[in-house]
Amino acid sequence: MSEFSTDLTQMWFLFLLLGIFAGLFVVFPFIKKEKRITVDHDANAERIDIYHQRLEELAEELANQRIEKDSYNESLIELKRRLLNELSPEQSLTSRGDNRVLALTGIAFMVLVTGVFYYYTGNHRQIASWNEAIEKLPEYGERAVMQTGEPLSANELQAFALGLRTKLATAGDDAVAWMLLGRVAMSLNDFEMAMQAFDKALVMQPNNNNVLVNYSQVLLIEGSEPSMNRAAKMLSKVLKNDPTNVDAISLLALIAYERQDWKESKAAFEVLLSQLAQDDPRYEMIAGRIAEIDQQLGQYSEETVAANASIVATVTISAELQNNIPKNSTLFVFAKAAEGPAMPLAVAKITNFNLPMTVNLDDSMAMMPELTLSKFSQITVTARISNDGSVMPSDGELEGVSSVIELQQGENQLTVEISRVLTNTGN
Repeated sequence: MSEFSTDLTQMWFLFLLLGIFAGLFVVFPFIKKEKRITVDHDANAERIDIYHQRLEELAEELANQRIEKDSYNESLIELKRRLLNELSPEQSLTSRGDNRVLALTGIAFMVLVTGVFYYYTGNHRQIASWNEAIEKLPEYGERAVMQTGEPLSANELQAFALGLRTKLATAGDDAVAWMLLGRVAMSLNDFEMAMQAFDKALVMQPNNNNVLVNYSQVLLIEGSEPSMNRAAKMLSKVLKNDPTNVDAISLLALIAYERQDWKESKAAFEVLLSQLAQDDPRYEMIAGRIAEIDQQLGQYSEETVAANASIVATVTISAELQNNIPKNSTLFVFAKAAEGPAMPLAVAKITNFNLPMTVNLDDSMAMMPELTLSKFSQITVTARISNDGSVMPSDGELEGVSSVIELQQGENQLTVEISRVLTNTGN
């Protein structure tokens, strides 16, 4: 008998034991012996004598007209009632057959209520699912790892994870089981559980390439800079052990791509492309990615970018909007790459302005050190009058955008006319 079956047997034994105790609480009041009340005949005879004595006194009082006839009748009735009460002892249940019926009825009612309550609120379905997950663990493993049969559904993945956790809890740590649990957790989008499982597997097998690659995937999905750095270190370790590991190369290429490290990304994708056959479905996708990176490299190339470039922008406003400038507004003038990142390359914020006016933009006004005017060849300049002091656009604000200009070394002059009112910016 397996440990799971033993645990299940113990659980049902405890349920039975609790049911017996509950039944005793129901039956006990009906089988308990009751104290009988004995009748003292001498005391009854004394009470009867007192009754007759009081009866004679009432008759004498009525004869001597000390009480009325109505009062006499009422006193007589009360005297008889009191005597009857004093002569009637408490009755107790003496029928043993009735007690059995009541006890059995109570037990049946307890069992019925408990069964209905457990059916609707108990965990019997979860227990059944748990048992099924344990029994089908080998089948789920073959379908997940060996790719035999139908792919696991979401419910089967949940059951597979439950079976793996049970196995790890009962049989102890197993590096393969921890790795499988991590991969199943990834499929279920439970990335926290996946990282915990991979951590366990790495403690036992720190150089396992499969664990390192899968763990790197989770870290890339998490997406923070520390996670990206950790993933890069793991993948470098994999490539040190296995320089041709396609999964590690592709993940390193993605990391470089996300960081916009185009040269490193291109080199990794080219290595990956050399490992694939031309009929591989991934070949065209990677080739397209390399072409995209070549375009980015051309855009960022020092040969096509003016060094130490600056812009002198003359900001004007159309006659139709001249009187629509709100009080206490803010003028934002910023340059952006015509094709490239959405983040501005240089931003000027002016709270006290009169149009037309001239605004200077240069590399010192960049929002990020790696995104400056001098690194791009084609740019546009936007001038926006903000109502709330925020650079984010909102309905009712006034804006103008210049045409695309080729940025040259040194000073570049252009004109931006504010000529439109922003609408539907929230859509």
